[in-house]
Amino acid sequence: MDYSGDSGWHGTTILCLRKGGQVVVAGDGQVTMGQTVVKSNARKLRRLAGGSVIAGFAGATADAITLFERLEGKLEQYSGQLSRACVELAKDWRTDRYLRRLEAMMAVADKNVSLILSGTGDVLEPEDAIIGIGSGGGYALAAARALIGIDSMDAEEIVRRAMAIAAGICIYTNDKLTLEKLEY
Repeated sequence: MDYSGDSGWHGTTILCLRKGGQVVVAGDGQVTMGQTVVKSNARKLRRLAGGSVIAGFAGATADAITLFERLEGKLEQYSGQLSRACVELAKDWRTDRYLRRLEAMMAVADKNVSLILSGTGDVLEPEDAIIGIGSGGGYALAAARALIGIDSMDAEEIVRRAMAIAAGICIYTNDKLTLEKLEY
């Protein structure tokens, strides 16, 4: 699912994909202000819950850091249960006066589930286990869906190729990737 179209956020592509016993999450490194690239090697992914959860964000950096910290707290509170922690975070995000103002979206995954979290209270699990968020998310998502059926490509190869395709199309996406993976 792509949730980049109505936000106006620029400078991020996050792709999450599950295949062959692996979940791979990648983020590009580009940060822009208007039409200027201010950083090309930003890290938009973070491991949480002792490394068992990978989270990527699209949106305002300070807001994303706040959400990473809140999700980490929810994961501790709910013994690493990602789905439950995400639902509780989404409730807070939607109802808390401070959190409601945060402009970010998250893609999170563990060995069992991949989810999209938004400030509107959405916690969505895509049926095809592929998530694309951010300004280049739709391009990366489309490329990953086209490549997923190629048996000779593993999850990491698909993610790398899909992100390269997105970087070739979206002016707010670059080819300096951060990539994290989990075996399941």
